[in-house]
Amino acid sequence: MLRVAVVGSGPSGCYTAQSLVQLGREVHVDVLDRLPCPYGLVRYGVAPDHEKIKSLQNTLRTVLEHDRVRFLGGVPVGPGGVPTARLRELYHAVVYCVGAATDRRLGIPGEELPGSWSATEFVSWYSAHPDAVDDGFLRGVRSAVVIGVGNVAVDVARMLVRGVAELSGTDMPQAALDTLAAGRVAEVHMVGRRGPSQGRFTTKELRELGALPDTAVVVDPAELALDPAYRDPSGLPGPQRRNVEVLRGWAGQPAPDAARRIRPRFFLRPVELSADGHGHVRAVRFERTAPDGRGGVTGTGRYEEIEAQLVLRSVGYRGVPLEGLPFDAASGTVPHRAGRVLREGAVAPGEYVAGWIKRGPTGVIGTNRPCAKETVTSLLADAAALAERDLSEDPLALLRAEGTEPVEWAGWRAIERAEAELGASLGRHVVKLPDWVSLLTAARTTAARGRGRRGPE
Repeated sequence: MLRVAVVGSGPSGCYTAQSLVQLGREVHVDVLDRLPCPYGLVRYGVAPDHEKIKSLQNTLRTVLEHDRVRFLGGVPVGPGGVPTARLRELYHAVVYCVGAATDRRLGIPGEELPGSWSATEFVSWYSAHPDAVDDGFLRGVRSAVVIGVGNVAVDVARMLVRGVAELSGTDMPQAALDTLAAGRVAEVHMVGRRGPSQGRFTTKELRELGALPDTAVVVDPAELALDPAYRDPSGLPGPQRRNVEVLRGWAGQPAPDAARRIRPRFFLRPVELSADGHGHVRAVRFERTAPDGRGGVTGTGRYEEIEAQLVLRSVGYRGVPLEGLPFDAASGTVPHRAGRVLREGAVAPGEYVAGWIKRGPTGVIGTNRPCAKETVTSLLADAAALAERDLSEDPLALLRAEGTEPVEWAGWRAIERAEAELGASLGRHVVKLPDWVSLLTAARTTAARGRGRRGPE
């Protein structure tokens, strides 16, 4: 029997576990996660009003309920938790699926001002991530600037103007729902340094902005026309062509009267955030850019200032080093060969990677399937050599003996019940528990009500 630890229970980790038990008949998998809840960014990164994408949790659930898969939440790996070297002692193989844990920065003056945040911090707050802080994101905010033109930027722009009626049926935590309901954001600028044909959003996400109640999407046709592909998008790949066509449609219409406006902006590069008299962000200064003829942009020396009391940067993610693993700082990934971790160019027996920490923050959720399968294929090819090491004791028993007390599947099911009960008490559906104390209390004190490890109740 081959014992494998998968570190991370998001899509990458779950698809890795799925491939392991599908392709290896004598493989038992422990899926470890720092959080007491599984599903990673599907739970804590997908916007609460995107219920179809969030329903992917049902698919991931079937993986974690497999007879040869065990979920062990609340188990940090690295500093303050289980050292990576100890995991290698407990398991024949370890697959790290830890994602890209930090945001890219703008690197401009004023970025640290109060009121300037990463989009991920804002998403974590309205998604009830237990590490999130509520530092008054929307207090006094009339105008917001979202820097970036990918799907995360579209998500946060949409959430800033969403009404309580559309969000009360989601699993958004009550405090965030109340804050958004009381918000006074009237204008959101979503700004990219390149043109509309180079936006990273999907057309479906973009179109959703035009369907928001009492919200107008305002596009300046003169700004769009700076993109050489704007006038005739027929030569663009399908996704980019459809994006340009949606923006052309908005640009060709007079803006209707509405309480809120979303303004997609292009060819503007942020250069500085300025403060008001209280030291809070007041505005963003941009330099107008122009196409350089090689797919990039160049500065023009002309500047524009946009008033904003809230600035959210959404310019990409980056992997961070995990103590005990090699790391390529340039790419933000762990060096590997077909998923096998490389140490100084040589394969490290029993160590593997999958997901963003393997390939960088690229692709969609489904991209993790072939990525995981490649890694698992490498691991199973090594299985005979890996299994030569005798591991007679259950790793879970050893972890407990060393002071680690994981949240097992029954504990997670207890959290689910507590969230359903909270929602019912508020006259809503399921409502997420928003902090470590409430999550762990639910897992520890009510897990006994659902001793069965797996299966619906």
